[in-house]
Amino acid sequence: MDYITKTEAHKKTSSIKTWKRIIPFISPYKKIMISVAVLMLINSIIDISFPLFAGYAVDNFVTPRQTAGVLQFSILYISVVTLQALCTMLFALQALKVEMYFSRDLRHSLFSQMQVLSFSYYNQTPVGVIMARVMSDTARIGTVFAWSLVDVFWSSAYIIGCMIVMFSINAFLAALVVTIVPAIALLTFFFQKKILATNRRVRRINAEISRQYNEGISGAVTSKTLVIEDKNTEAFTEVTTDMKKTTIHAVMLRAVYIPIIVFLTSLAVSFVLTGGGTMVILGDIGIAELTIFVNYALVIADPVQSLAGTISNLIATQVNVERCADILDLVPEITDTPDVIAKYGTSFEPKRENWEPLQGNITFDDVSFMYSDGTEYVLEHFNLDIPEGMTIAIVGETGAGKSTLVNLACRFFEPTSGRILIDGKDYKDRSMLWLHSNIGYVLQTPHLFSGSVKENIRYGRLDASDDDIIEAAKMVGAHDFILKMKNGYDSDVGEGGNNLSTGEKQLVSFARAILADPKIFVLDEATSSIDTHTEALIQKAISKLLDNRTSFLIAHRLSTIRKADLILVVRNGKIIERGSHKELMIQGGYYADLYNKQFESEATESVFEEIDG
Repeated sequence: MDYITKTEAHKKTSSIKTWKRIIPFISPYKKIMISVAVLMLINSIIDISFPLFAGYAVDNFVTPRQTAGVLQFSILYISVVTLQALCTMLFALQALKVEMYFSRDLRHSLFSQMQVLSFSYYNQTPVGVIMARVMSDTARIGTVFAWSLVDVFWSSAYIIGCMIVMFSINAFLAALVVTIVPAIALLTFFFQKKILATNRRVRRINAEISRQYNEGISGAVTSKTLVIEDKNTEAFTEVTTDMKKTTIHAVMLRAVYIPIIVFLTSLAVSFVLTGGGTMVILGDIGIAELTIFVNYALVIADPVQSLAGTISNLIATQVNVERCADILDLVPEITDTPDVIAKYGTSFEPKRENWEPLQGNITFDDVSFMYSDGTEYVLEHFNLDIPEGMTIAIVGETGAGKSTLVNLACRFFEPTSGRILIDGKDYKDRSMLWLHSNIGYVLQTPHLFSGSVKENIRYGRLDASDDDIIEAAKMVGAHDFILKMKNGYDSDVGEGGNNLSTGEKQLVSFARAILADPKIFVLDEATSSIDTHTEALIQKAISKLLDNRTSFLIAHRLSTIRKADLILVVRNGKIIERGSHKELMIQGGYYADLYNKQFESEATESVFEEIDG
């Protein structure tokens, strides 16, 4: 199975450029990192001094068999150990800060980036994949920056320091140790590509597991009603089995790589012990000198192994860096020009004082549109003038392309060619946020955020008072059912609004839209999933809501759009008829046929409901 998303590169090599993309996030904490480096440098110097302490003890206490000066020596040794412990404690605290702050900043940047990405990204990328990147990948990168890079610094300083001291004692024995360095470099080069490729696959499979977990939990009720638990389990078993095999392969690579490094370092130590012992017998070096050298030869194996392991870890972590960089480097398909941003601001820093009032006149000027992954035009040379306050209904069968026109008008997509004018000006010459702030959009399946009913309605206008919220709820007929809830307007709606029925969620979303007081209003089949009683409440609200607003009604029930000023009939992605309800019925075309069939169906349902009643 392949789990690569469209935003991922299929093949990449280890690259410094990739790591540079993440470095700006460490810049604010460079002073902390410098302090960590200094502390680790002190620690490495102390570690390098321990074999010298041993040599001094042999020369001054063991060989002459005396204890004079032992107390002073012990005090100095304990002081050095205490300093090392203090440096280690401070290092751990500072490194932990870097890990937490870095991960926080990276997650914040990823989240901010996702606020400006176009709809197409979310259409192509599963939620589980996004969650894996924002949580798991950032945590791993933070750990690497805070600890692994410091380990590289400490290990390198320690190895270099030991080498300097060893060469100053005996160049021949030191050379025996140095011989392992080229071998380690070659092995690292050989293994890094295999480890990197395998870990990329592990991360992709992990994202797929997160996706299936997310869908399995959010769609649990649907799975049970469709009795597809076995299918879900089978699919999940397949991906987890793949995860097991790939993880084992990754572990085996590391299990082979690290022991070889251990073997090479141990082999070097054995050479040093053999050569050094022979030199002592021949009288070329003394016992104290050999003691120092043997201690260095023994302890230098640890930083070499640590360095090799850290490099391996860094290689594996590049996968996480790539995945985060993929998101950070994404360019939204729809963006404001630099001139527009300079005048109107951005989504995060708007210059509302420069925003012109929106009247609601919309003009499609020779508009053609094709989806980025499509091969045929959905609209071709389409022209339509929509005066302020006009109500446009768009009808057609499911999947006919009814939402395309609205998405273009709302600038969720942009024309492939042609222009869309808002109040006589190309909407590309104004801020997207300016336009979106004047749009009220009610979906067929509304989304409610976790929190109270009051908080969800207030999202329509964040500075709204409680009285404004209650008035909006009354306008759509939601006030009565809200008061019946345990805590009224402070009642928790649950995750995604699960504590409310579909009709109640729809009423709350209508109240939220009314509170925003938009100049352009869109109802995307907003009454197709609710009962007739709730629909009657909403229809009363709609009649008030649409007054003096340019409105788009994407309708499933044709009886709800008869009063629309203009009806556009969509079929197979093309607008095949346009006119008022009366005009289209007189034409006796596709719309009239749809309307008559639906009218007959609704009449039949009404008869059966009366019989059941």
